[in-house]
Amino acid sequence: MKIAVLSDIHGNLEAFQAVLGAIEHRRIDTVICLGDNIGYGPDSQAVMDLLAEHKIASVLGNHEMAVKNRASLEWFNPMAQKALEITLAQLSGPAVAKICQLSFFLVKHGLRFVHGVPPANVFLYLFQVPEKKLIQKLDRLQEPICFVGHTHDLGIISWDGACLAKDKLTPGICQLDENKKYIINAGSVGQPRDGTPEAKFLEYDTQTRQLTVRAVDYPFTDTGKKIIAAGIPKMYAEKLAVGADTVKRG
Repeated sequence: MKIAVLSDIHGNLEAFQAVLGAIEHRRIDTVICLGDNIGYGPDSQAVMDLLAEHKIASVLGNHEMAVKNRASLEWFNPMAQKALEITLAQLSGPAVAKICQLSFFLVKHGLRFVHGVPPANVFLYLFQVPEKKLIQKLDRLQEPICFVGHTHDLGIISWDGACLAKDKLTPGICQLDENKKYIINAGSVGQPRDGTPEAKFLEYDTQTRQLTVRAVDYPFTDTGKKIIAAGIPKMYAEKLAVGADTVKRG
């Protein structure tokens, strides 16, 4: 089975459409999203509509938590709060209801999917977890692979029972070892922070254990103009062009 893993679309309709177009040309059996489908971008409602149209399963992200529990807004930095307030005003009743039904994690096809850190944390970043704790989490993980998002930066952590390794991921193919456990960061479709502007997603073959990182061009300048026109902080438009991370919380 071939699975496409998306994360952090963040209301970026143009990036999402480009990724869906790329997926259509692949022999993909199912698509799973790791949350933060909304926020930052100008088209959160349209993204929610497209997720529903394509019947794409998603977990809860920290931005969805701000919809489900408004008190969660206090966790975000002021710029992210402003972007989310604009997003909240944009979402329809059915979209809000759908968001409130999302789970903290999914286990499908023998794999785990969570927004932040396994087993089911939506707010914690992987880089905040000490190495000893990461090893404990991997030891306790029932599934061989957990896909995460949240940092917007591609990466892979592996554990063979003796050695923990952390590596960056770049576009291309990576062969996974059946004797190791992995936490794999899918990067971001709509707000990449890996230094490049292309929309990123993963393709995983459960039979061959082959992981492919795909980067897709899209008209990010158009999205940036829409972000500014919507009154969302300009920084989220500017970051699209460079794929840079200037805000750690949000």
